[in-house]
Amino acid sequence: MTARKREKNPDPSSLVGEPQFIRKTKFEIYGEEMIEKEVKQSGNSGRVYLPPEWVGRRVKIIRID
Repeated sequence: MTARKREKNPDPSSLVGEPQFIRKTKFEIYGEEMIEKEVKQSGNSGRVYLPPEWVGRRVKIIRID
């Protein structure tokens, strides 16, 4: 038996002749507070600053665009 390699979804811009579409997923979550922020550049990655009261709390990040 051989293991199948799992392929990632290709970048839509790299598909020649294929229609481009964005697949959205609906999330339903329960929580205490919600804020919307823009991710800022930080070296080779991104960063989101949150209120100091949130330090030590669990958060979930969902990319919306």
